[in-house]
Amino acid sequence: MARIVAGVGTSHVPAVGAALDLGKTAEPYWAPVFAGYEFSKKWIEEIKPDVIILVYNDHASAFSLELIPTFAIGCADEFAPADEGWGPRPVPTVKGAPDLAWHIAQSLVLDEFDMTIVNKMDVDHGLTVPLSLMFGQPEQWPCAVIPLAVNVVQYPPPTGNRCFNLGRAIKKAVESFPEDLKVVVFGTGGMSHQLQGPRAGLINREFDTRFLDNMTKDPKANVALPHIEYLREAGSEGVELVMWLVMRGALSDDVREVYRFYHVPASNTGLGHIILENESA
Repeated sequence: MARIVAGVGTSHVPAVGAALDLGKTAEPYWAPVFAGYEFSKKWIEEIKPDVIILVYNDHASAFSLELIPTFAIGCADEFAPADEGWGPRPVPTVKGAPDLAWHIAQSLVLDEFDMTIVNKMDVDHGLTVPLSLMFGQPEQWPCAVIPLAVNVVQYPPPTGNRCFNLGRAIKKAVESFPEDLKVVVFGTGGMSHQLQGPRAGLINREFDTRFLDNMTKDPKANVALPHIEYLREAGSEGVELVMWLVMRGALSDDVREVYRFYHVPASNTGLGHIILENESA
């Protein structure tokens, strides 16, 4: 059967993608950011996942105020890099895993998660930047990717508890798929940041560190955080962290923290990263 072996949490800062694409990774401002992912690139090369389920949020590339799915799963054969206003990122087209994606979609709907099934969708920096951080800039991505988009842009976003339970349902779905596949789940976005208003540029290292600690030690503490706590402590865009809880819910109760990285500033955010492996993996 298919199995989830690990989870990756990472920020998906658009400026990180621009630094990669424009050859600025060795500049003093950006070099510490990319150095923080050297371990991760070696780790994932050794893990060799067959499929990545990548939980991210769309930034008005595939969806808009005309259509706002709370949860959407990409079931297509491939997903092109989106044009976010300055041309698509020069990265490979994302190859999907439609058989597994459709199986997950069916299982989730029967488990009473109302998934939006997407058969054509361009993917923006929310998805491609995490792939670049973990794989560099290859000619093609080394494994299939299932995009799973979560609405954290337009109120109301789903709760952390709902996202954690979605992860639990994804775990059940993957483990009922008969093909022998090694799956890694990415939860992306965050950490603390605010893009507008008097608190623009907010970074709360204490909150971010506690959230990272709890991913291993006490995930239910993160699951219990209400929306107002994200707003107060992590800024208006800090709610993106609920997507990390989809990843955590898809793992076993007992996990080991393999690696952690945190750096400020990266553009106007605190950049966070964690790798968790199932104890049984």
